[in-house]
Amino acid sequence: MAYYFIADLHLNENDPEITALFLQFLREDAPLAEAVYILGDLFDFWVGDDEQSELISRVKHVLKTLTASGVKAYFICGNRDFLIGKRFAKETGIELLPDYQVIDLYGKKTLICHGDTLCIDDVKYQQFRRKVHQKWRQKLFLCLPLSLRLHIARKIRAKSQQDKRTKSLNIMDVNPHFVAETMDKFAVQRLIHGHIHKQGVHYEKNLQKSDRLYERIVLGDWGKTASILRVDETGFAFNEER
Repeated sequence: MAYYFIADLHLNENDPEITALFLQFLREDAPLAEAVYILGDLFDFWVGDDEQSELISRVKHVLKTLTASGVKAYFICGNRDFLIGKRFAKETGIELLPDYQVIDLYGKKTLICHGDTLCIDDVKYQQFRRKVHQKWRQKLFLCLPLSLRLHIARKIRAKSQQDKRTKSLNIMDVNPHFVAETMDKFAVQRLIHGHIHKQGVHYEKNLQKSDRLYERIVLGDWGKTASILRVDETGFAFNEER
């Protein structure tokens, strides 16, 4: 038995090969899991649980099949699909988690999150994030017609892609000091997150508490290959390392 962690699939109709990889994972690897954790940006964007498409129906069906078989599946929202809500959870059987969650992985306390909250040097994004995560704004947005919400989402997505071309790579990465502070706050020495699309494992010292060594595992985004982290009692590895 093992725990699986994935993030940043950005599922959309224009990338059917990524959808195929995800469905393959849910049908082949996930049924043998202790639990599956999806750490945000499962979809490229999400404008409400009333959105419907062939892609969404297929994903819902396979997730429901997985959870109905007894495998636990958990979801932390990302910066693209933070409006996934209770209806989607009910229809798929997944459990929604807060922005930060501490879990026990074979005796090792581990903090999991999407990762966007750790990129505090990107001040404009953090200001935007605070606004769109206000519950009253979300309620107002969800009251709009679906077609209008989709139009707004496409404009925001296009603006985000344009901004990325001019932003420094450094400000779009995590802030190491804030990472250390956050891990201290939750009293953990391992962190698993996505968002920055740079699969890898980092061992970092707390600059203020040099006796502490932190383990930070970064999930990659999905493209021609899938970035899947497996954790079992012997340790952890990404799918291509197994």
